[in-house]
Amino acid sequence: MCNHSKNIYLPHLATVAEVIDETPDVRTLRLVFQDEAVRDDFAFRAGQFAEYSAFGAGESTFCIASSPTRTGYIECCFRAVGRVTEALRRLEPGDTMGVRGPYGNSFPIEEFFGKNLVFVAGGIALPPLRTLIWNCLDWRDKFGDITIVYGARTEADLVYKRELQEWQERADVRLVKTVDPGGNEPDWDGKVGFVPTILEETAPSAENTIALVCGPPIMIKFTLPVLERLGFTDEQVYTTLENRMKCGLGKCGRCNVGNVYVCKDGPVFTAKQVKAMPAEF
Repeated sequence: MCNHSKNIYLPHLATVAEVIDETPDVRTLRLVFQDEAVRDDFAFRAGQFAEYSAFGAGESTFCIASSPTRTGYIECCFRAVGRVTEALRRLEPGDTMGVRGPYGNSFPIEEFFGKNLVFVAGGIALPPLRTLIWNCLDWRDKFGDITIVYGARTEADLVYKRELQEWQERADVRLVKTVDPGGNEPDWDGKVGFVPTILEETAPSAENTIALVCGPPIMIKFTLPVLERLGFTDEQVYTTLENRMKCGLGKCGRCNVGNVYVCKDGPVFTAKQVKAMPAEF
């Protein structure tokens, strides 16, 4: 993390270098820091998040969706659902916005060396795993088999369609993509079914395998028991929780769950840690 300002709330200025529409309401922004020193020093780990600001509208919290192995820029991906995200969506290449971070913990990728990986994602929740997927693919020789199980309500709701195609064509990756029943077009070449169901049908062996899960709360709720039936221990399962985070610094209390601050103690947790959280979460 770079720290060129003593004001923890002051964002770094970044230029929107590219705008990519993933779905009708989901957009990716590629950002380049305007200060060359910040651009050179900025470092993060897969799983960390940042605060993105549209001037005059406020800040929103998203993961850093690009991989730490890809330098010179960062990317964020979001759905336009409120004042700030609508303002971010109006930005065009060349516009200026703010970024502060990175914050939070990260996936302990070094602990995954030599292991098989199964990524399980639903809908807009692929970006928090995409950063780790590309990190692992850029270090491909450090891991065993890599399986990606990804689904959305409809074909149109699948994000990163170009990268899904690339992963599907790679010989060293197994991609299983699915859409909810009724969400497929006649020429759909994937599976039809909810992510937990498709995972149970297609998951690799739990032996020497780490499962990485991110999705809507309802998906996670039904995915964890599936992984347990498949033989995964709670210590073999990781997820990332981004809902409820606001300030990123553990000061506003919005993400407080029991004695846990998601923004400071997370957002990456094992299933064991999640199960220990109060039922309110």
